[in-house]
Amino acid sequence: MRDDHPSLTDRLANGAFLAVMGLARLLPYDQRIPTIGWLFSRFIAPVAGWRGRIRDNLRLARPDLSDTEIETLVRAVPDNAGRSLAEIYSGEEFTARIRAADPLEGPGLPALEAAFSSGQPVILACAHFGNYDAMRAAVSGRGWPVGALYRPMNNDAFNRHYVPAITAIAEPLFPRGRSGLAAMLRFLKGGGWLALGFDQHDREGAELRFFDLPTRTVLTPAELARRYNAVLVPVSGIRQPDGLSFRVHVGAPIASDDPRAMMQALNDDLEMLVRQHMDQWFWIHRRWK
Repeated sequence: MRDDHPSLTDRLANGAFLAVMGLARLLPYDQRIPTIGWLFSRFIAPVAGWRGRIRDNLRLARPDLSDTEIETLVRAVPDNAGRSLAEIYSGEEFTARIRAADPLEGPGLPALEAAFSSGQPVILACAHFGNYDAMRAAVSGRGWPVGALYRPMNNDAFNRHYVPAITAIAEPLFPRGRSGLAAMLRFLKGGGWLALGFDQHDREGAELRFFDLPTRTVLTPAELARRYNAVLVPVSGIRQPDGLSFRVHVGAPIASDDPRAMMQALNDDLEMLVRQHMDQWFWIHRRWK
C-alpha cells in the first residue's frame, strides 16, 4: 500500500522540482526545453549519482569507447532526460507540436494502419529512449487507441502531479497493480493498443542478451501479443538534431514465436537503435545486474 503522507524529504524535493518547472514555464518553449536539459546535465546528474552509473554502464556495454567519448555521453544522457521531463510538463505545447508534425514513419506503420482498420489489438514495445511519450502523442494524434502501463513514483508528492501530466498526453493509463492490470487486459482484449516498456532489469525475467551481455528481460509484451493475437512492434521517439522535434519510428512487426525469441528480437532492435543514438537511451538505469 502506498503512503499518502509524503516525508519531509519528499515534500522538499517535490517543492524544488515544482519551483524549477514553474520558472522554466516563463520561458518560451524553444528555450525552456534545452534549459531544463542543461540543468539536469550540470546539476541534477552529479547530485543524483547518475554520472557514475552512466560511466559504469558504458564501460560494461561499450568497452571500445574512449574516455572522451564516455564523458561526452555522461553529460548528454542527463540532458536528454531533462528535456524529456520538461516536454511532459509542457502539456499541450508538446503534444500539439508532435501531432502537427505527424512524425510516424517506418516499416511497421502499414501494420498499425491495418490493425486499426480491423480492430486488432497492438502491443507497442517501447524503451526509455529519446522521449517515449512522443510516441503516445503521435499515435493518439492519429486517433488510434493507445493506452500505457505505468509505475507510480515512490515520491507520492511528485506522483500527484506526474500522473495528470502524462495522462494529458494520451489516455487511458493503467497503474501497476491488480486493478490496473485487470483494466489493462480488458482494454487490450477489446482491441486497444498498449504501450509496454521492456528495457529495464526484471529480476523474474528471462536471461537474454543486450549489447552481448546477459540481461534479465521481461517477457510480458511477447506473451500478451501471443495470447491476444496482437501486433507487436517496436516504437521509438527519436530526438532530432534540433533537440526539440522527433521522428517516431515504427519497426517491422515481430513475428509470433517463442516469447524469448520475440523479446530477443526486440532487444536486438533496440541495441541497433541505441548504437546509432548513444545519447538518447537512459543509461542511468541499472540494466545489467
